Formats: sequence, C-alpha cells, structure tokens
Amino acid sequence: MSISIRLATIADYDGLFELWNSTEQSRRALNPVDDSREGIERYLKRNPTTCFVATSKDGSGDADEIVGVILTGHDGRRAIIHHMCVHPSYRRKGIAHALVQKAEEAIKAEGINKIFGLVFKDNDVANAFWEKQGYSLRTNLNYRNKSLNDAVPQGE
Repeated sequence: MSISIRLATIADYDGLFELWNSTEQSRRALNPVDDSREGIERYLKRNPTTCFVATSKDGSGDADEIVGVILTGHDGRRAIIHHMCVHPSYRRKGIAHALVQKAEEAIKAEGINKIFGLVFKDNDVANAFWEKQGYSLRTNLNYRNKSLNDAVPQGE
C-alpha cells in the first residue's frame, strides 16, 4: 500500500463525503449546505492551492481510495483548517501529520503567517493530535456563530 498526497478537486467529492461519514466526529461537523457538492466546489474554487487529499493505492489497479483530507483556506490575513479527517483504518501512519504539513506549506507560500482550526472539546484524540502538531489552545476567546440559512444548524 502506498499513500500519495495531492491537491483536492471537486471530482473528489464523493470520496470526501464517504470519508467524512466514516467517523462520528466528522459526521457531526457536517452541514447540508456548506458540505454539499456545491458548497465544497465553492470552497475549492476559493482555495485552489490549500486543500489536499491523501490517497491509497492498494496495488489491484483499482482507482485510488481517498483516505485523508484537509480543507484549509484563508481570508488574506489568517488561515483556518475547516475539515481534517483520516479514515479510521489508516490512522497512526503519519497521514494526518503529512496533510497538516502540506497545508501549512501552501498557506505559508500564500503569505499567511497564522493558522487555526476548530476541534470539538470532547474529541480528546483530535485535541491531542493538534497539540502535538504545535497548535496551542486559546482559552481567551469565545467562538460565536450565526446561521444565515435555516438548513444550516446553529450549533451547540
């Protein structure tokens, strides 16, 4: 088995959606508007050089399977990691670390000097991972959101 990392495209959507649904933590981060094919296509068009997929080639000649993804974008000042997921069967193989490095390099190449991500408080595994990657926990901020579309959940 070999793992490759490349830029994500909208052609990857079905594989991404399947991957995101492979874990409870990823499923609960999805919403029906922003994570629809149209929503992801809009995101990738806006961030064409900062989103990556990890694929596995099993040697059978079948198409590559998407086993990891990181969607990272920026507003010209700060970057944010919106979705990062590795399929449970492929964890602890360095894929997440490689995806983070690729995204950080791409963001830095665009002149952005600060990056952040959002992690559910109760996702101990993910929080430990991000800590190990050098991402500090900000306790002096409140994250607030407002849904502008009735189809998008407000959140907890």
